[in-house]
Amino acid sequence: MNHKLLWSLLALLLPVCLISQPSEPQMADTFRSEGKIYVVIAVLSIIFVCLIAYLIYIDIKVKKLEKSKNR
Repeated sequence: MNHKLLWSLLALLLPVCLISQPSEPQMADTFRSEGKIYVVIAVLSIIFVCLIAYLIYIDIKVKKLEKSKNR
């Protein structure tokens, strides 16, 4: 019963979502034409690199704690 309700809601909402999508991303075209897309890509890249570096740092600290606990 619950699955039928979910599938019927999905069937009703899917066409609405597909129709409401614009044919071309206007914001990306504007950013590209003004050269701002490179700033967006640079900021996202910096955030991604920082997150990866932070995860590596946390992993090294956890490994040190595991080694000290096993001794």
